[in-house]
Amino acid sequence: MYSYIIKGGSRLKGTVTISGSKNASLPILAATLLNGKTTKLYNVPNIEDVRTTIKILEELGCKIKKEGNKLTINSKDINQTIISDELMRKLRSSVIIAGAIIGRKREVKFSYPGGCDIGCRPIDLHLKAFEKIGIKIDENTRYIECKCDKIQSTIIQLDFPSVGATENIILASVLGKDSEHEIIIKNAAREPEIIDLISFLNRMGAKITGAGTSEIVIKSVRSLKEVSYRIMPDRIEAGTILVSAAMTSRRGKIRKC
Repeated sequence: MYSYIIKGGSRLKGTVTISGSKNASLPILAATLLNGKTTKLYNVPNIEDVRTTIKILEELGCKIKKEGNKLTINSKDINQTIISDELMRKLRSSVIIAGAIIGRKREVKFSYPGGCDIGCRPIDLHLKAFEKIGIKIDENTRYIECKCDKIQSTIIQLDFPSVGATENIILASVLGKDSEHEIIIKNAAREPEIIDLISFLNRMGAKITGAGTSEIVIKSVRSLKEVSYRIMPDRIEAGTILVSAAMTSRRGKIRKC
Protein backbone atom coordinates (compact mmCIF):
# COMPACT_ATOMS: atom_id res chain seq x y z
CA MET A 1 0.00 0.00 0.00
CA TYR A 2 1.37 3.43 -0.98
CA SER A 3 1.13 6.42 1.33
CA TYR A 4 2.05 10.11 1.38
CA ILE A 5 3.54 11.58 4.55
CA ILE A 6 3.09 15.36 4.67
CA LYS A 7 4.92 17.44 7.28
CA GLY A 8 3.30 20.85 7.35
CA GLY A 9 4.24 24.17 8.89
CA SER A 10 6.38 25.56 6.06
CA ARG A 11 5.48 28.54 3.92
CA LEU A 12 5.82 28.14 0.17
CA LYS A 13 7.80 30.69 -1.83
CA GLY A 14 9.58 30.94 -5.14
CA THR A 15 8.76 30.39 -8.81
CA VAL A 16 6.99 27.42 -10.41
CA THR A 17 6.64 26.71 -14.15
CA ILE A 18 3.41 24.89 -15.00
CA SER A 19 3.71 21.70 -17.07
CA GLY A 20 1.87 21.00 -20.29
CA SER A 21 -1.69 19.76 -19.94
CA LYS A 22 -2.15 16.00 -19.70
CA ASN A 23 -5.76 16.20 -20.86
CA ALA A 24 -4.78 18.20 -23.94
CA SER A 25 -1.63 16.18 -24.72
CA LEU A 26 -3.34 12.79 -25.01
CA PRO A 27 -5.93 13.66 -27.72
CA ILE A 28 -3.38 15.81 -29.57
CA LEU A 29 -0.92 12.90 -29.57
CA ALA A 30 -3.69 10.72 -31.02
CA ALA A 31 -4.42 13.40 -33.65
CA THR A 32 -0.84 13.21 -34.95
CA LEU A 33 -1.89 9.94 -36.65
CA LEU A 34 -4.14 11.86 -39.03
CA ASN A 35 -1.69 13.83 -41.16
CA GLY A 36 0.63 10.94 -42.08
CA LYS A 37 3.50 13.39 -41.84
CA THR A 38 5.84 14.91 -39.24
CA THR A 39 4.45 16.79 -36.24
CA LYS A 40 6.47 18.68 -33.63
CA LEU A 41 4.84 19.09 -30.22
CA TYR A 42 6.22 21.32 -27.46
CA ASN A 43 5.43 21.46 -23.73
CA VAL A 44 4.48 17.77 -23.57
CA PRO A 45 4.46 16.59 -19.92
CA ASN A 46 6.74 13.68 -18.99
CA ILE A 47 4.11 11.56 -17.23
CA GLU A 48 3.07 7.90 -17.37
CA ASP A 49 -0.12 8.44 -19.44
CA VAL A 50 1.91 10.27 -22.09
CA ARG A 51 4.59 7.57 -22.09
CA THR A 52 1.92 4.88 -22.55
CA THR A 53 0.33 6.82 -25.42
CA ILE A 54 3.75 7.13 -27.08
CA LYS A 55 4.19 3.34 -26.83
CA ILE A 56 0.81 2.81 -28.51
CA LEU A 57 1.75 5.19 -31.35
CA GLU A 58 5.10 3.44 -31.80
CA GLU A 59 3.41 0.02 -31.96
CA LEU A 60 1.14 1.39 -34.69
CA GLY A 61 4.21 2.38 -36.72
CA CYS A 62 5.01 5.97 -35.69
CA LYS A 63 8.62 7.05 -35.36
CA ILE A 64 8.99 9.30 -32.31
CA LYS A 65 11.95 11.34 -31.08
CA LYS A 66 11.90 12.88 -27.61
CA GLU A 67 14.02 15.86 -26.56
CA GLY A 68 13.03 17.18 -23.14
CA ASN A 69 9.40 18.29 -23.43
CA LYS A 70 9.52 18.30 -27.25
CA LEU A 71 8.25 15.36 -29.31
CA THR A 72 8.81 14.85 -33.03
CA ILE A 73 6.31 12.33 -34.42
CA ASN A 74 6.38 10.86 -37.92
CA SER A 75 3.12 9.01 -38.61
CA LYS A 76 3.73 8.27 -42.28
CA ASP A 77 4.19 4.51 -41.98
CA ILE A 78 1.23 3.35 -39.89
CA ASN A 79 1.35 -0.39 -40.46
CA GLN A 80 -1.44 -1.75 -38.27
CA THR A 81 -4.89 -0.87 -36.97
CA ILE A 82 -4.94 -2.94 -33.77
CA ILE A 83 -4.32 -1.25 -30.42
CA SER A 84 -2.35 -3.46 -28.04
CA ASP A 85 -4.60 -5.06 -25.43
CA GLU A 86 -1.93 -4.66 -22.74
CA LEU A 87 -1.44 -0.94 -23.40
CA MET A 88 -5.15 -0.31 -23.94
CA ARG A 89 -5.89 -1.60 -20.45
CA LYS A 90 -3.26 0.63 -18.88
CA LEU A 91 -4.88 3.85 -20.03
CA ARG A 92 -8.57 4.76 -19.77
CA SER A 93 -8.28 7.54 -22.36
CA SER A 94 -6.62 5.21 -24.89
CA VAL A 95 -10.06 4.82 -26.50
CA ILE A 96 -9.62 8.19 -28.26
CA ILE A 97 -6.76 6.67 -30.28
CA ALA A 98 -9.43 4.46 -31.89
CA GLY A 99 -11.10 7.53 -33.39
CA ALA A 100 -7.83 8.73 -34.87
CA ILE A 101 -7.09 5.32 -36.43
CA ILE A 102 -10.58 5.20 -37.94
CA GLY A 103 -10.02 8.69 -39.30
CA ARG A 104 -6.78 7.60 -40.95
CA LYS A 105 -7.44 3.95 -41.90
CA ARG A 106 -11.24 3.57 -41.73
CA GLU A 107 -10.88 0.56 -39.43
CA VAL A 108 -9.65 -0.27 -35.93
CA LYS A 109 -9.65 -3.14 -33.45
CA PHE A 110 -9.26 -2.57 -29.72
CA SER A 111 -10.15 -4.05 -26.34
CA TYR A 112 -12.28 -2.36 -23.72
CA PRO A 113 -10.20 0.40 -22.08
CA GLY A 114 -9.16 0.17 -18.46
CA GLY A 115 -10.10 -3.51 -18.18
CA CYS A 116 -13.87 -3.00 -18.28
CA ASP A 117 -15.97 -6.07 -19.09
CA ILE A 118 -18.78 -6.15 -21.63
CA GLY A 119 -21.39 -5.79 -18.87
CA CYS A 120 -19.96 -2.41 -17.86
CA ARG A 121 -20.21 -0.15 -20.90
CA PRO A 122 -18.33 3.11 -20.18
CA ILE A 123 -17.87 3.90 -23.88
CA ASP A 124 -21.47 3.64 -25.08
CA LEU A 125 -21.52 7.28 -26.20
CA HIS A 126 -18.40 6.73 -28.32
CA LEU A 127 -19.82 3.65 -30.06
CA LYS A 128 -23.26 5.19 -30.63
CA ALA A 129 -21.60 8.21 -32.21
CA PHE A 130 -19.40 5.98 -34.40
CA GLU A 131 -22.50 4.20 -35.69
CA LYS A 132 -24.18 7.53 -36.45
CA ILE A 133 -21.31 8.56 -38.75
CA GLY A 134 -21.44 5.26 -40.67
CA ILE A 135 -19.04 3.01 -38.79
CA LYS A 136 -20.04 -0.66 -38.46
CA ILE A 137 -19.23 -2.08 -35.03
CA ASP A 138 -18.71 -5.73 -34.14
CA GLU A 139 -18.39 -6.48 -30.42
CA ASN A 140 -17.37 -9.71 -28.74
CA THR A 141 -16.24 -10.61 -25.24
CA ARG A 142 -12.74 -9.19 -25.71
CA TYR A 143 -12.57 -6.82 -28.65
CA ILE A 144 -14.44 -4.10 -30.50
CA GLU A 145 -13.94 -4.01 -34.28
CA CYS A 146 -14.90 -0.89 -36.23
CA LYS A 147 -14.97 -0.52 -40.01
CA CYS A 148 -16.46 1.89 -42.53
CA ASP A 149 -16.21 2.72 -46.23
CA LYS A 150 -16.73 6.43 -45.67
CA ILE A 151 -17.88 8.84 -42.98
CA GLN A 152 -21.50 9.99 -43.36
CA SER A 153 -22.82 13.49 -42.75
CA THR A 154 -25.02 13.60 -39.68
CA ILE A 155 -26.04 15.45 -36.51
CA ILE A 156 -24.98 13.81 -33.23
CA GLN A 157 -26.84 14.76 -30.06
CA LEU A 158 -24.75 13.62 -27.11
CA ASP A 159 -26.67 12.44 -24.03
CA PHE A 160 -24.25 14.49 -21.93
CA PRO A 161 -21.21 16.62 -22.86
CA SER A 162 -18.62 13.82 -22.72
CA VAL A 163 -15.06 15.03 -23.31
CA GLY A 164 -13.86 11.65 -24.63
CA ALA A 165 -16.82 11.13 -26.96
CA THR A 166 -16.49 14.68 -28.32
CA GLU A 167 -12.79 14.08 -29.01
CA ASN A 168 -13.39 10.69 -30.62
CA ILE A 169 -16.06 12.04 -32.98
CA ILE A 170 -13.77 14.89 -34.03
CA LEU A 171 -10.79 12.59 -34.63
CA ALA A 172 -12.82 10.05 -36.59
CA SER A 173 -14.50 12.59 -38.87
CA VAL A 174 -11.86 15.23 -39.71
CA LEU A 175 -10.72 13.48 -42.90
CA GLY A 176 -12.93 12.89 -45.93
CA LYS A 177 -10.68 10.96 -48.28
CA ASP A 178 -13.18 9.94 -50.94
CA SER A 179 -16.15 12.24 -50.34
CA GLU A 180 -17.04 15.34 -48.38
CA HIS A 181 -19.11 15.23 -45.22
CA GLU A 182 -20.24 17.51 -42.40
CA ILE A 183 -20.65 16.36 -38.82
CA ILE A 184 -22.46 18.48 -36.23
CA ILE A 185 -22.01 17.62 -32.54
CA LYS A 186 -24.70 19.01 -30.25
CA ASN A 187 -24.23 19.11 -26.48
CA ALA A 188 -20.49 18.88 -27.13
CA ALA A 189 -17.92 19.18 -24.36
CA ARG A 190 -16.59 22.72 -23.94
CA GLU A 191 -13.44 22.19 -21.86
CA PRO A 192 -10.27 24.17 -22.69
CA GLU A 193 -8.60 20.90 -23.74
CA ILE A 194 -11.24 20.45 -26.46
CA ILE A 195 -10.43 23.96 -27.65
CA ASP A 196 -6.72 23.08 -27.72
CA LEU A 197 -7.35 19.90 -29.75
CA ILE A 198 -9.46 21.82 -32.28
CA SER A 199 -6.85 24.58 -32.46
CA PHE A 200 -4.19 21.96 -33.20
CA LEU A 201 -6.27 20.27 -35.89
CA ASN A 202 -7.17 23.58 -37.54
CA ARG A 203 -3.46 24.46 -37.58
CA MET A 204 -3.02 21.19 -39.51
CA GLY A 205 -5.63 22.33 -42.03
CA ALA A 206 -8.86 20.93 -40.58
CA LYS A 207 -12.14 22.88 -40.83
CA ILE A 208 -13.71 22.80 -37.38
CA THR A 209 -15.81 25.57 -35.84
CA GLY A 210 -17.58 26.01 -32.51
CA ALA A 211 -14.67 25.23 -30.16
CA GLY A 212 -15.67 26.17 -26.62
CA THR A 213 -19.41 26.05 -27.40
CA SER A 214 -21.96 23.26 -27.13
CA GLU A 215 -22.17 22.89 -30.92
CA ILE A 216 -19.14 21.85 -32.96
CA VAL A 217 -19.18 21.60 -36.76
CA ILE A 218 -16.61 19.47 -38.61
CA LYS A 219 -16.32 19.91 -42.38
CA SER A 220 -14.12 17.22 -43.88
CA VAL A 221 -10.85 17.89 -45.67
CA ARG A 222 -8.93 15.55 -47.99
CA SER A 223 -5.59 15.77 -46.19
CA LEU A 224 -3.72 17.48 -43.36
CA LYS A 225 -0.29 19.10 -43.29
CA GLU A 226 2.81 19.07 -41.10
CA VAL A 227 2.62 21.32 -38.07
CA SER A 228 4.46 22.51 -34.95
CA TYR A 229 2.34 23.16 -31.86
CA ARG A 230 2.71 24.05 -28.18
CA ILE A 231 0.46 22.20 -25.73
CA MET A 232 -1.55 24.42 -23.38
CA PRO A 233 -0.53 24.61 -19.67
CA ASP A 234 -2.19 22.21 -17.23
CA ARG A 235 -4.99 24.11 -15.50
CA ILE A 236 -5.37 21.50 -12.75
CA GLU A 237 -1.69 21.76 -11.81
CA ALA A 238 -1.87 25.56 -11.97
CA GLY A 239 -4.95 25.63 -9.72
CA THR A 240 -3.31 23.29 -7.20
CA ILE A 241 -0.20 25.48 -6.95
CA LEU A 242 -2.30 28.66 -6.71
CA VAL A 243 -4.33 27.28 -3.81
CA SER A 244 -1.20 25.95 -2.06
CA ALA A 245 0.54 29.33 -2.32
CA ALA A 246 -2.56 31.20 -1.12
CA MET A 247 -2.99 28.89 1.90
CA THR A 248 0.59 29.35 3.09
CA SER A 249 0.49 33.18 2.99
CA ARG A 250 3.73 33.74 1.11
CA ARG A 251 4.44 35.48 -2.18
CA GLY A 252 5.12 33.24 -5.19
CA LYS A 253 5.24 33.37 -8.97
CA ILE A 254 3.62 30.89 -11.37
CA ARG A 255 4.95 30.89 -14.92
CA LYS A 256 3.20 29.71 -18.11
CA CYS A 257 -0.12 29.54 -16.33
